[in-house]
Amino acid sequence: MSTLRRSLLPIILLQLHTLSGGPAAAKVPALIVFGDSTVDTGNNNYISTVIRSDFAPYGRDLRVGGGSGQPTGRFSNGRLAIDFISEAFGLPPLVPAYLDPNADMSSLATGACFASAGAGYDNATSDLFSVLPLWKELDYFKEYAAKLRSFLGDDKAQETLSEALYIVSMGTNDFLENYYAVPSGRAAQYAAASDYAGYLLGVAEAFVRALHALGARKLDLNGLPPMGCLPLERRAATGACTEEYNAVAAGFNAGLRDLVARLDGGLGGGARVVYGDVYGAVADVLADPAAHGFEDVGAGCCGATGRFEMGYMCNAASPLTCADAGKYAFWDAIHPTEHLHRFIADRKMNTTLYEFL
Repeated sequence: MSTLRRSLLPIILLQLHTLSGGPAAAKVPALIVFGDSTVDTGNNNYISTVIRSDFAPYGRDLRVGGGSGQPTGRFSNGRLAIDFISEAFGLPPLVPAYLDPNADMSSLATGACFASAGAGYDNATSDLFSVLPLWKELDYFKEYAAKLRSFLGDDKAQETLSEALYIVSMGTNDFLENYYAVPSGRAAQYAAASDYAGYLLGVAEAFVRALHALGARKLDLNGLPPMGCLPLERRAATGACTEEYNAVAAGFNAGLRDLVARLDGGLGGGARVVYGDVYGAVADVLADPAAHGFEDVGAGCCGATGRFEMGYMCNAASPLTCADAGKYAFWDAIHPTEHLHRFIADRKMNTTLYEFL
């Protein structure tokens, strides 16, 4: 197959899926999500933590299914990448949070999010913010699987669990909020960030193996973004990216790629494990914003500065929040806008996830 045909194949498959209105070859009956605020669709609304976004102006542009732009607990102005990915597979356009009391098994049968904003691979990271640690996300998934069997019956539930796409997205908090922010913690235990990365990769591998043992066969492990270019992490004086953090993210991602390659060929049972490249998508936007429809990539839309406002500092009273978030890559000082989330989802569908269509 020519290079041109290989490059066009993902796009053609995605277009065929869109035109047909549903999944093409390999059925994905549900999207199962684990991670942090990049994929939390509202679980933190229902736990005791300060890491929340269930207030305006979060969600102001989320108008799917007749919605009125209300906050849902998503750390963005609208939908997240996982919501767009769900829709691309012919599933509902919003992935429900598992802890949402309004989400019954009828809605959760096609998708469930167990992610918790502020979480990390490291339990110590989640403990900093009193959010769901990874082991608790897994416990909730086990509970979900039991409920799914009661709802669908054993055979149908097993088919759903084995054919579902599992997305795992976390790691940024482990470095920025734990390793670099708490000198007496992991930084004292691991002299180099690369050593700590090795520990996190070990946790990631154990988590994937646990999911596989529970029936998962299609897994997507997201890498880290260029975290030194998040508005909060840019140099205060110049606004330049903190390249040390970007180098750490790139190193972790290289290790994750190696892990994915090893697991993809070694788990057995027909399992597929793919690497979700977030770094490349975001880096492309940062390098040439106009080419991708963005105007501002250095500050968030929310607040007067866009350099530190997030969470409770990004609220309805925040002055000078931008009028059009679609021009921005970041909604607050850390989290992408719906526009950037859509771009990341499209890139992933066209480069990796099309394999599961």
